[in-house]
Amino acid sequence: MPVKPSENEEKYFRDLELKARLEKLAKDQQATAEAEKRRLKELHWLHCPKCGQKLGQERYGEIEVDVCAGCKGLWLDANELEAILESAKGSNPFRSFLKILGK
Repeated sequence: MPVKPSENEEKYFRDLELKARLEKLAKDQQATAEAEKRRLKELHWLHCPKCGQKLGQERYGEIEVDVCAGCKGLWLDANELEAILESAKGSNPFRSFLKILGK
């Protein structure tokens, strides 16, 4: 005569299955979010934040800046402004910045 599982056993295995499904769902959602983040980065990479045109890179001294051909916007990466200000020690930082940009 087969032994019928107790109600606690059935609940335990239902809980295990539910936990496994929730973990799989969380992993799937995380993978989807990461894929969307990569897609958005590729879509906007080296495009002007103002007008959306493709950015070109120009070198001014030791600094490489991103310049938009459409709106003539000038974009600095992290620490580039600090590098410009560091090279301008002892003089007017704004004037040195303009000198670096050839203006």
